[in-house]
Amino acid sequence: MQKGVVDFITLGCSKNLVDAERVMRQLEVAGWKCVHDAEDPKGEVCVINTCGFIGDAKEESIRMILQMAERKKKGKLKKLIVMGCLSERYRAELEEELPEVDEYFGKFDFAKMVESLKLKVESYRCASYERKLTTPKHYAYLKISEGCNRMCSYCAIPLITGRHTSRPKEEILDEVRWLVSQGVKEFNVIAQDLSSYGLDLGNPTPTLPSREGEKAKGEGLEAKGRHMLPELVDEMAQIEGVEWIRLHYAYPTDFPEALLDVMARHANVCKYLDIALQHCTDHMLGLMRRHITRAEQDALIRKIREKVPGICLRTTLLVGHPGETEEDFEELKEWVKEMRFDRMGCFAYSDEEGTYANKHYKDDIPQEVKEKRVEELMAIQQTISGELMQGFVGKTEKVVVDRKEGEYWIGRTQFDSPEVDCEVLIENIGNRSLEIGDFYDVKIIKAEEFDLYGEI
Repeated sequence: MQKGVVDFITLGCSKNLVDAERVMRQLEVAGWKCVHDAEDPKGEVCVINTCGFIGDAKEESIRMILQMAERKKKGKLKKLIVMGCLSERYRAELEEELPEVDEYFGKFDFAKMVESLKLKVESYRCASYERKLTTPKHYAYLKISEGCNRMCSYCAIPLITGRHTSRPKEEILDEVRWLVSQGVKEFNVIAQDLSSYGLDLGNPTPTLPSREGEKAKGEGLEAKGRHMLPELVDEMAQIEGVEWIRLHYAYPTDFPEALLDVMARHANVCKYLDIALQHCTDHMLGLMRRHITRAEQDALIRKIREKVPGICLRTTLLVGHPGETEEDFEELKEWVKEMRFDRMGCFAYSDEEGTYANKHYKDDIPQEVKEKRVEELMAIQQTISGELMQGFVGKTEKVVVDRKEGEYWIGRTQFDSPEVDCEVLIENIGNRSLEIGDFYDVKIIKAEEFDLYGEI
């Protein structure tokens, strides 16, 4: 056991990772040494940052808590703390079922946790946005808001994070400048709902309808301010040292179309947009409470591609939602073939307590059918991806180098987000030494379904 060391274990998404990085920075200022995702945790304190989004994520979080509780029982750990989405949603149940955990904190009471572990009476106070980066130093995730007002039928996010709350624009820009000073060049902008950024800033909190309300459009967003994502990205792009800006998790309904002009205008705003569409049939979009029709969704995709030529579109689809018929699924398959998304993920429906679907629908599609549908869609996407990737062969792309692995330097183009997208394997011809975090012009010489091969 190492005294004065806190082991952080982060589960779930990049938004969770940003939370952990901020807490670690505060704790280090308070006198601790923080270690993140160690293979063999040895600190006297362990903090598990949990995910509570879907069943598999909850199970993973529980397994990790039990594993660290066993270390504590053996005297290898002095204090066990649980924070994040799972404890935000199920704190009372966890406290009853897992009393071996010393303290539970949710998603919004990190200051109390820092205070409970504080070592120094007097210490330098850092800005709230400062973080201990756990990513390679050349890229970072930038969380610009928390929560969601959309109330999709299947989604537990509003139950965990609450209503959509945008961070002040100037605070975000200060964070970008600070991250640049730390060596960050690539900014992956994240939120549960990028499209709503700014709608709540400078306006009184709207009176929102209940979860049971049946609004036809933009539930909870009627008393809106103005879209501020375009101007935020525009001002970020003008900060010296910002090489790449990439956008994750936009929502198609009430999409801020002025953003497309900003993307087209700035070379350092990646031609990349992660926009979760979930399904395509009017029947399923209605059941999912997505507040959009197929015609409207298709028109938006066409407009995005028209205004930002060459853009890489990443989307996520959900299959096996209650009410999804074979006809719905067949239409979805044909739609995927028609749309030819550059990047696509697919998930099986998970029945989450407290959601609209859990309360009003019956989860009557067998798990094996859900999983088969996932497999079928991903097989279609693999073929599409292979064909699209061949289009890179012979082209020269700007590539950032992330690491060295065996005989290759591993990098990414502007069309690839860290950890979830494709990579470029650069042949190490003549043992040339490349700098991790630097950008190079790479000629693509070969393509596979999910990877490219190139040379300087």
